[in-house]
Amino acid sequence: MAIVDVAVSMHADRLGTTPTLVGVAPGRVNLIGEHTDYNDGFVFPMAIPFGTSVAVSPRPDRRVVGYSARFGTTEFDLDNEPTITDGWGRYLHGMARMLADHGVEVGGFDATVVSDIPGSSLSSSAALEMASGMAIVALGSTSISPVDLARLGQRVEHEVIGVPVGIMDQLISAAGVQGSATLIDCRSLQLRRAALPDSVRVVVLDTGTRRGLVDSEYAHRRAACERVAAALGVQTLRDANLEQVARIGVDPIDRRRAHHVVSENERTLAAADAVDAGDVVSLGRLMDESHESLHLDFEVTGPAPHAAVELARTLEGCLGARMTGAGFAGAAIALVETPAVEAFVDTMTERFEAPSDQPSIEPPAFHVVWPVQGAHVVQPSA
Repeated sequence: MAIVDVAVSMHADRLGTTPTLVGVAPGRVNLIGEHTDYNDGFVFPMAIPFGTSVAVSPRPDRRVVGYSARFGTTEFDLDNEPTITDGWGRYLHGMARMLADHGVEVGGFDATVVSDIPGSSLSSSAALEMASGMAIVALGSTSISPVDLARLGQRVEHEVIGVPVGIMDQLISAAGVQGSATLIDCRSLQLRRAALPDSVRVVVLDTGTRRGLVDSEYAHRRAACERVAAALGVQTLRDANLEQVARIGVDPIDRRRAHHVVSENERTLAAADAVDAGDVVSLGRLMDESHESLHLDFEVTGPAPHAAVELARTLEGCLGARMTGAGFAGAAIALVETPAVEAFVDTMTERFEAPSDQPSIEPPAFHVVWPVQGAHVVQPSA
């Protein structure tokens, strides 16, 4: 049963009425362009066929009552500061607050949240933000552009959750296109679609390992990038080149971090060109190079995703593989020739085991994915 149907059914069971509408948003996987988004650089993600549905009905008061089968109930008053200090309710309250500030008429509502996004590194938080945002906007009988919705979701992360993320996750969840990856210029927010050829499939390699983004080294990596940009006298590393990075007198570790970002921007642009040209061999090579840069220069791969990448590269049909997401744990991806994908998944399932220094807390899983539509609203049948 599709998650939309599940959300509608659960909402009706809880409240005795069919929801007015359902906001739907996908998770994402990033083909290439890691830790470039907060440097105003380029990323090349795609929306995936796992997502979040938020079924909603208006209430006669100013309260919001949300229910998640996985995480329980959250409740708050729109006119008062919330008492929510942690948990999933912060995302729901944050989107309601940001949309009200944006001029959307936000009233009380009941919400039922269902998600089938597996594991980590696939942006379940952005999907929740975009799905709930679409639902709130539609309840207010208005509309919003994908870029504006994504910006508000990013503000939730910065101001409510406390994580200084770039805009990639929210924007691809809002603006994904069926069958295409999307090159995003994270400074101008211009989007360029690139249709993936049927000759390949993307396989998510979920290692079953998890990391907490707030407690990770993410903020330290971002600070290193900002230090080098300041030393170079540029706004962000988007404006730097490899020659400048090689010459600048900075801490050697900071230099390596900057080298990754600047070279990754070059690889990401080249990857979009390769997809446009149908050159999947070059795309796979660029993915391999990206992973090595993340492993050696940015040092964020984590033992388990790195082990998954190394195993994937030995298997028939694999054209390239790399970690995806912020890193340190979680998922990797592989680009696999379509005729070989079934055997590839079977072999990964049989042979992959997370290293002893980063054991899996959930069973590893391997998902074949293809680009899907971004956030939208569904009107349930009565």
